[in-house]
Amino acid sequence: MAPTSVRAALLAAVLWLPGCLAPGDAHYRALDGALATLEREHPPPVARPFAGAAELERETLVAEVLRRNPSIAAARFAWRAALARYPQVTSLDDPMVGYSVGPRSFGSGTISQEAHRFDVSQAIPFLGKLSLRGAAALAEAEAASQDFAAVRLRLAAIASMLFDEYWLLARSADINHQHLELVRELRTIATARYGSGLAEQQDPLLAEVEETRLLHRELVLGTAQRITAQQLAALLHWRDGSQLPPPPTALIPVSIPDDPIPDVALETRPELHAAESRIDAREAAAGSAQREFFPDVRLFGSYDRSWDATDMRPMVGLEINVPLRLGRRRAAVEQARAELEQARRERQRIEDEVRTEVVTARERLAEAQHLGVLTRDRLLPAARDRAAAIRAGFAAGRSEFDDWIDAERAVRDAELAAESALADVSRRAAELAAALGQMPSSDTSSGRSGAHGASHE
Repeated sequence: MAPTSVRAALLAAVLWLPGCLAPGDAHYRALDGALATLEREHPPPVARPFAGAAELERETLVAEVLRRNPSIAAARFAWRAALARYPQVTSLDDPMVGYSVGPRSFGSGTISQEAHRFDVSQAIPFLGKLSLRGAAALAEAEAASQDFAAVRLRLAAIASMLFDEYWLLARSADINHQHLELVRELRTIATARYGSGLAEQQDPLLAEVEETRLLHRELVLGTAQRITAQQLAALLHWRDGSQLPPPPTALIPVSIPDDPIPDVALETRPELHAAESRIDAREAAAGSAQREFFPDVRLFGSYDRSWDATDMRPMVGLEINVPLRLGRRRAAVEQARAELEQARRERQRIEDEVRTEVVTARERLAEAQHLGVLTRDRLLPAARDRAAAIRAGFAAGRSEFDDWIDAERAVRDAELAAESALADVSRRAAELAAALGQMPSSDTSSGRSGAHGASHE
């Protein structure tokens, strides 16, 4: 090759180098800055965050779960790991340094000096290869950041729904205890009437059977309370759920999200944004596979002392690989295209799931609201009025003792159903908020939940 041609080729290779470097540094710095800010502003968990609290609050519980749960830390480290790939895939390979010597030149009488050669070389990928690899890495990092947001959203919803269950079990235990005391009074009355010959033996026995049932129910509710407390402790990365403060006496339900339509969720759900970022990553990977049909360049320089002429000792040049293994490259392109189509179909699947989740959560919330209104406005008042009428009839000798027991049991069931309906409205609202990509928050206004915001008395 003529010297002019060599110089032109070297100049082209040098000009090639800037084009190989990835243009996504600004995006990388933005993602790294967002993650660094998140890590810096994330306060370390305290040993006992609820120490001194008279009762557990929903917002405090959710905030502590988001601060302490290991799944969130794991998702954050996954984001950091994905982001750390960008400097790796956009970097040039390390330069190569070599040294060689002609062993027959040692002590040779015909060669004036020992033959030594020093080499240095640098591989330079074809134009655009590094930038495409960097684009794929950044898209995966963006997807990891959305995965992090999805984990936070899911855990916040779980914590909120467990809070409602925690409150409901405590309220159910209170109602059960109240009716247990009432049944004990009824048993005393029935025993006294039986001793006076005013009632049959079956009346105090009936009261005793009902008392036994309530005692067992008390045990069941206590077990469920401890299990739920331990589930909350697991979310908080605690060992002992007994350290939790008691739930509040009145439940403020989760507020009903505005505009609960699927189109809103398509803009806010982090799972969809993650799927879109993975499509971007697969598109970049497909472009990178196409670039493998083009040769890479290796610049090299050497200094060879085996030349007697000093001017001939320094050498510069370049090498290119010859991409002859077309079958391998075609297979890589086919794989990249298939993975791209897989990512697109995965995004469609997630969109279908999001739409279904929003519609399902919306319908279940409407059902829970309807049941809450019926229970509060019709079932509970009717049960209480019936119990009052039967008590009055029993006092007047018009009702039987077992009717009184049945009426009080109906009141207890109605009170439990009313509290369960209130908690269910709150749970369904949290499900709807999560389906829409929103954090659950308590509704401090009245009437929005479709059921009253305080516990029944």
